[in-house]
Amino acid sequence: MIPHRARRPGPGFPTEGVRLPAPAGARRSIDAMCGRFTATTVDPALIADRFGVSETAVPGETLGRFNVCPTEPVLAVCAPDDGAGRAVRALRWGLVPPWARRLRAGPEPINARAETLRGKRLFAPLVARADRRCLVVADGWYEWLRSETPRGERVPFRYTIDGGAPFAFAGLWDEHRVDGERLASVAVLTTAANAVCGPVHDRMPCVLSSPDAEAAWLSGDVDADAALERLAPVAAERTSAAPANPAVNRAGVEGPELLTAPTASEPVQLSFG
Repeated sequence: MIPHRARRPGPGFPTEGVRLPAPAGARRSIDAMCGRFTATTVDPALIADRFGVSETAVPGETLGRFNVCPTEPVLAVCAPDDGAGRAVRALRWGLVPPWARRLRAGPEPINARAETLRGKRLFAPLVARADRRCLVVADGWYEWLRSETPRGERVPFRYTIDGGAPFAFAGLWDEHRVDGERLASVAVLTTAANAVCGPVHDRMPCVLSSPDAEAAWLSGDVDADAALERLAPVAAERTSAAPANPAVNRAGVEGPELLTAPTASEPVQLSFG
């Protein structure tokens, strides 16, 4: 749990009907950030065109997702070892350490703080290798605003960039043998929140700001220090937040209904993926 200080809402954060965090100085707990995200695009051609990958290589199970959860496959764009173009693959969300010989034997971080990567033995070797940096394809992510009362319901918000267009989180991935089989897994990097995200959480995912920034993150000509410079918070004016359906906190629930908060009189009908 992370103690959080309230911030003034920035542009793009909806405040009507929403109780904001307690005043500065009050302590409140926040769950681990970016524990759910969306990748709602269903057409692999759109992903191929946006990220410069082969349409036929895009894994179908990573598309049309409204509630991507830890341990599930996520769509990642990687720079292969031979440098011959970009590779696209499904990676397990939750980075399994190279010293693990079985799943869930220890921590499998879904997030990593960009500011401390160089000092962590799990992440430092990966950020130094361009072939272990990746783009995690998404078009939104969720965070939860806790109630000011101990038993109050959390309010989920979905954050988007540029009106809901696909973008890329900066990620680090690795592959090694676990439970007797090769397993590729990934962690999403995080940075300080911008003014839109700050009212709910003091951290946000590292959204790479442009295709050029994405290319630099994957480039073998960019060393670790230069790559990390690309991980500043994305501009607040490009970021929007909107209340989402509280059902999104349940793993396995899917459907476009998760993107918007239901009205008081509206029955919620959701599907399990």
